[in-house]
Amino acid sequence: MFENGPQDNGSRLRTEFDFELPHGYVDARGTVHRQGTMRLATARDELSPLIDQRVRQNPAYLGVVLLSLVITRLGTVTDIHAGVVEQLFATDLAHLQDLYRRINGLEAGHSTVACPSCGTSFAVPDPTAGARLGEA
Repeated sequence: MFENGPQDNGSRLRTEFDFELPHGYVDARGTVHRQGTMRLATARDELSPLIDQRVRQNPAYLGVVLLSLVITRLGTVTDIHAGVVEQLFATDLAHLQDLYRRINGLEAGHSTVACPSCGTSFAVPDPTAGARLGEA
């Protein structure tokens, strides 16, 4: 599973990341696939969905197409396409979108703020960081 980032001890770039879905993809035979692998996105991965007609008609479809490009395996399924990603449960889709953001360095930034009353410091998400998938 994803641990400290794309670098492996600072010496080698890690390009593939194993994951486990909360619910799993259910194929046509009823088999549940929970373990999979996602690779780092390339510039082409981020750009090619923008010319996809499905994305042009519905920009919300961008995440589906993008995930279908970077997921290399889902259980025993190796032919990952948008139709497979469409069939994921919402929780699993959100899990994969979060993983995509983390491994590709698109996590929402955090700011440290202090409570004006007691002075306690805590981190809050930066609302301007963490754009939607494909909006790096």
